[in-house]
Amino acid sequence: MILKVGDKAPHFSSKDIHGKNFESQSIIEKKVLVLYFYPKNNTAICTAQACSFRDSYQDFQNLGADVIGVSSDDVASHQEFANKFKLPFLLLSDESQEIKKKYGVSSHFFGFLSNRITFVIDDDGIIQMIFDSVLGKNHISKALQKVKELINIKNNKT
Repeated sequence: MILKVGDKAPHFSSKDIHGKNFESQSIIEKKVLVLYFYPKNNTAICTAQACSFRDSYQDFQNLGADVIGVSSDDVASHQEFANKFKLPFLLLSDESQEIKKKYGVSSHFFGFLSNRITFVIDDDGIIQMIFDSVLGKNHISKALQKVKELINIKNNKT
């Protein structure tokens, strides 16, 4: 299944860095969500991307949005990665690749690594942006710009 802008974001469940169950219903349709898929913890581009999201995290929070990172790394790897780089946002383990499949995130690079894709989902649960680029740092500015647009649209309606 390939998702596109305007589609309803699929719900999912996963384990967070503490091994606790996370249900997407706790965020999707409640607030703006930046959901980003990345290939692997502790690789150069993925680390730079995560640290860029970390450095801009307060900007997202100030706009009422949250950030979640997803990769197929296990819970222990996520915990070590989050602690090492002081990541304030949620990382989810998708070892079964169920979330990746629901969001249509394909594997490339001989089927070993996932694409690097960011989804911005509005507070109605509708996908408003899909950004696919191997350049990890570009995801943050694109997502932040889209979140600002969504907030401006919402504020102009009230």
